[in-house]
Amino acid sequence: MLYGRHSVEAALANPRRRLIKLWATQNALQRLEGKLPSGLAVELVAPHVLEQLAGSGSVHQGLVLEAQPLDSVLLEDVPAEGVVLVLDQVSDPHNFGAILRVAAAFGVHALITTERHGPGMTATLAKAASGGLEHVAVIRETNLARAIEAIKEKGFTVIGLDSEADNDLVTAPLQPPLALVLGAEGKGLRRLTRERCDLLARISLPGRIVSLNVSTAAAIALYIAQTARP
Repeated sequence: MLYGRHSVEAALANPRRRLIKLWATQNALQRLEGKLPSGLAVELVAPHVLEQLAGSGSVHQGLVLEAQPLDSVLLEDVPAEGVVLVLDQVSDPHNFGAILRVAAAFGVHALITTERHGPGMTATLAKAASGGLEHVAVIRETNLARAIEAIKEKGFTVIGLDSEADNDLVTAPLQPPLALVLGAEGKGLRRLTRERCDLLARISLPGRIVSLNVSTAAAIALYIAQTARP
């Protein structure tokens, strides 16, 4: 179940999504004029019905969409180009969703994460991603260290983000294909993950706080990587 204007509109426009049914208020449905796929079941409802469908307190913005989960993408299908993100046990759905949103904004085409200790593809995550879930392939791997080795064999340079690293991300080799690895808040990167990276780098900050929320760190790292391109 997807809810919220950006999440629902992105899913409606995604040809890879198999849609089942849309519930909407009259006003929200008017905003979707011309965006509804033919044949989609639509039901006009009052806002309290949407809250029952999406969950109490959800910011549904007048829209709830039932859809099948997106088909899985395999690691071997990831092209050796551009930038990918690797998340090491980032489990909070709000952080994960925010990272997906940032990733989509910067043109990241894949996000690799752990099968265990990772969030499910829930409506909460999709809402936080604000449509990003439709644009960035999410690949779940049981062994993240092995997955990092696999993308290195494809030609990716793998850089792990660590606030205590000796290297500054600004001076790191950031030419694509590039993989940026971020760890969970508090724990950071696990030992095996760190050992598989080609380089560990920090985001240098002028203030006294040197660690950032993981989604904020992802946004800054992607901006630095983008500005490093010729």
